[in-house]
Amino acid sequence: MKIICVIPARAESTRFPGKPLAMILGKPMVRRVWENCKAVSMFAEVYVATDSDAIRRACEDFGAKVVMTRSDHDTATGRLCEVASRIEADLYVMVNGDEPLLTEEAIVQCVPAEIPAGTLYVSNLMTDFENPVEVVDATNLKIVTDANDRCLFISRSPIPYPKGNMDYVYHKFVGVGAFNRAALDFYAQTPRGPIEKIEENDSFRFIEHGVPIYYYNCHCKSLSVDNRKDIEGVEAYLKHHS
Repeated sequence: MKIICVIPARAESTRFPGKPLAMILGKPMVRRVWENCKAVSMFAEVYVATDSDAIRRACEDFGAKVVMTRSDHDTATGRLCEVASRIEADLYVMVNGDEPLLTEEAIVQCVPAEIPAGTLYVSNLMTDFENPVEVVDATNLKIVTDANDRCLFISRSPIPYPKGNMDYVYHKFVGVGAFNRAALDFYAQTPRGPIEKIEENDSFRFIEHGVPIYYYNCHCKSLSVDNRKDIEGVEAYLKHHS
């Protein structure tokens, strides 16, 4: 099975312009993500997908392969679809460019042993919330799955609601996903549904149409960078665990 990794890197972030090139202990964030992905031996290649010449130049300077994409993509998955239309593979693993702490051991947990023929395959990673305050933070996506790891619902609200008891470990989204080409074709050809629009989460492109998404708990440290303040937390973690 040929597996490639794609790191979407968009320059025009509303909350953090130029985020992929933000420096973390002397390295651009996109380089730290790329280095972690390059450590995964099962990846045939790792690409950075961007619409920015500045990001392209920076990535090429440290040796990354870059795919230039259109600038009108609303989602990272849309950017991945464009890459998939140009580079053939059996499985595409997307690692968000704002996840600089994800290790090789965490990333590979979304890769299946095999993909049944004729199916749409989509999987993602999640991890346990460490701080109860994070659960009520709307910037963190909460994941609920069934006993077979199939996603039931995703929300920025704290779900499930703890009415019966508090004996529950909440799970948060980790920015790694795996898709086969059939799933990406379905995504590109399917319009946004009402839940996707209201939650602004494109995983519902699949869920609203009965396509299963599997979420695997990688039990990893995940600090996604949404603003400049988050850089401090990432640097503190790296210094402590160096």
